[in-house]
Amino acid sequence: MLLRILALIWLVLATSNALAQEALSNGLPQKENAVVAETAAGSAWIDLRQHPSAASRPQTAPDWVEAVNMTSATGPDGTPRTVFRIRVAHPTSDYQIMFFRLFFDDVANARPELVAWDESGSQVLRSGELGSAIGLPTSDSVMIPMNGISTLDIAVPGDGKTVRGAYLDWMSSSEVVHPVNAEHRDVIPEPFSSLPPLHSPEQDLEHFGTVTATLASETIPIGSDFQHAGEFQFGIEAQPLLALLTFEVASPRIDSPPEVYVNGEDVGAATLTLPELADPGYRGQMEALLKEMHFQYTGWVRAQKLIPVSNLKVGNNAVIILSGSATSTSAIRGTQVQLKYLWEKSDYLLQTDH
Repeated sequence: MLLRILALIWLVLATSNALAQEALSNGLPQKENAVVAETAAGSAWIDLRQHPSAASRPQTAPDWVEAVNMTSATGPDGTPRTVFRIRVAHPTSDYQIMFFRLFFDDVANARPELVAWDESGSQVLRSGELGSAIGLPTSDSVMIPMNGISTLDIAVPGDGKTVRGAYLDWMSSSEVVHPVNAEHRDVIPEPFSSLPPLHSPEQDLEHFGTVTATLASETIPIGSDFQHAGEFQFGIEAQPLLALLTFEVASPRIDSPPEVYVNGEDVGAATLTLPELADPGYRGQMEALLKEMHFQYTGWVRAQKLIPVSNLKVGNNAVIILSGSATSTSAIRGTQVQLKYLWEKSDYLLQTDH
């Protein structure tokens, strides 16, 4: 399918000339001979960062993305805000749902929201504030029924510099089956092989000799020292055969996963389950005197750590989670532990010395 370069028009009020100059102010010309093999509709990555060099970096997008504009506005409370407006067309009547993922800095007083409009200018839906005010680079996703919708607004308090980009893709539907006797989990089919959000049971669950217990479902900020660690307590009645700690971590440097301590002893770093490298959530960073670029994943990723059972004791146990040494600040959520015990139908081999 032919990709065309968007005419990125920045519509800014007269009181915001400085912002207009810092953003992309020039229309982007049609790119000649831009032929890219892609799916029927194609996905769109729209760079919304504001910097002086933006005008010299042309963007491409599928032809169903008709225009991208930026304007200043005033919120309901009278405070200034920035609106990024994306006008879209339906590539085919078969596509009725859009996957919209926004990349932004999750600042408490600048949380963005998504507003959808129809051709008459009537508001169809509003997402509410995205993110969770963790103060870190992150991303959040919304599934939008696009019946009658032609315009999508990203409204953010302030100058809009906390917004970095948006990923758009059309969704198709298919029948989904799941085991009747297994716990049902809502799965959002996100691109780039992202795992669904971690489910934290409200009460301890036992299944096939394995106990799952939630240590904390809420979001907890963590740092790289013990004064800013996430601390948890849990009790066990018998020594398990295996123990697995699982949680989600926000915006880690991917070569510096969280460190785990159990009952005062360092048991090592957790393992991150990373999305595909094509995911726009990866952000590179170069440092002085270093030849290699380091990468941070600006979103939530699954982290796991097998706990040596020798570090556990009958009674109360203490778990401490620190961000990796190269990840100064982060956050965790959905923290839980699984304990595997001998079950009457456990599969194991008894090997003897010959």
